[in-house]
Amino acid sequence: MTLPPNHQTPEQILARVQESRIQFVDLQFTDVGGAVKNVTIPVPELAATLNHGIWFDGSSIEGFARVAESDMHLVPDLSTFAVLPWLGGPDATARLICNVFTPDGQPFLGDPRAVLGSALRQAEEMGFNYFAGPELEFFLLKPGADGALVPPRPVDSASYFDQPTNMVATGLWRQMTETLTHFGIEAEAMHHEIAPGQHEMDFRFDHALKTADNIVTFRIVLKTLAQQQGLYATFMPKPIRGIAGSGMHIHQSLCYRANGSNAFSDPGDSHGLSTLAKRFMAGQLLHARGMCAVLAPLVNSYKRLGGYEAPVFISWGRINRSALIRIPRSHAAGSTRIELRCPDPSCNPYLALTVMLAAGLDGIRKELPVPESSEENLYMLSEAERRTSLNVLPGSLDEAIEALEADAVIREALGAHLCDRFISAKRLEWEDYRLEVTPWELDKYLSAY
Repeated sequence: MTLPPNHQTPEQILARVQESRIQFVDLQFTDVGGAVKNVTIPVPELAATLNHGIWFDGSSIEGFARVAESDMHLVPDLSTFAVLPWLGGPDATARLICNVFTPDGQPFLGDPRAVLGSALRQAEEMGFNYFAGPELEFFLLKPGADGALVPPRPVDSASYFDQPTNMVATGLWRQMTETLTHFGIEAEAMHHEIAPGQHEMDFRFDHALKTADNIVTFRIVLKTLAQQQGLYATFMPKPIRGIAGSGMHIHQSLCYRANGSNAFSDPGDSHGLSTLAKRFMAGQLLHARGMCAVLAPLVNSYKRLGGYEAPVFISWGRINRSALIRIPRSHAAGSTRIELRCPDPSCNPYLALTVMLAAGLDGIRKELPVPESSEENLYMLSEAERRTSLNVLPGSLDEAIEALEADAVIREALGAHLCDRFISAKRLEWEDYRLEVTPWELDKYLSAY
């Protein structure tokens, strides 16, 4: 896979560490679920780590390895070096995102970042680079006096595009923008979303691997800065019943490697889309159910997809925000893109972009025809019309897992090792939820029966 343009040498990294008086370096990677894992080393160990990596026990990491095959090797990606702006003096710390390798020097098949790298190499072999830009929604909550988060308390009572009524939230927007620049992340827009306490930040599109790194970084940064302000930031898709949930719409495009031009653009088409773009979109529509468990990976994800005009209908259109894929209006051919609207911010972004790319490339390889666009509000159709004319996303995590198991293209994109462990973890999550006696059940039934 082609290295990002900001690749640095070990000597450059060491010079920056000395210049910034860094004392520690966090070596980061994610488990199968997308949780960030971290090994901190003192700076005197950095030179050896940059040249040789560092060993760790992978048997205790979710979805990684069995005890018998536990030795894993972290190798830093030098292009991800950044200084953590909230730590200084004797605690001054930088971070490096790492790839995971086996003892024989091969990329570890359970490393989500490596799985995305493999998918990106397939796109490169077909002559494309894959770009993505996310819109991340999240809630800012006020913990109780005892620090409790339940019940969730939104930090403000504003609504869509309102100025937040809580000035702490407004200040957090500006602090977020400034802090993200330290990580090379360019925020394009911030605004209040529909629900009280719900906000959105949009990033500039980038190479898909960089975008996945940016999403992981953003989640860490936001939680850290919110905590400093006495708030709690959550990417849980549906923390509060009766109001909108949080999604992570992802804008995507392919560019030709030969000349950098946008492979999705055709100004002569009524939607501005090339034949290749339509085939890519057809692949994502075909595999929408199969990749849903990766894009919406929690039991709670299907509470969001179950209401408030969430994009559950497997369809596409330009002006239709009830469709699964929307075609945003572009100001120039270079900005032509498609927007997938079902992912939520709890997903592992490396795996999400992997399955999205695999589905799209499958559509290109097979020259799949795209169905007719749906420009009317699909929620205005009768239930009978929807059942006869539209396919829908899974209605629960259990159903989504079954769809993943039935989709050979998505399973192959994840690889047998990672896919098996992902499905196993999600089945355990579903079974735990299925057996739980919830407060709703007690309120509904205890006094009546």
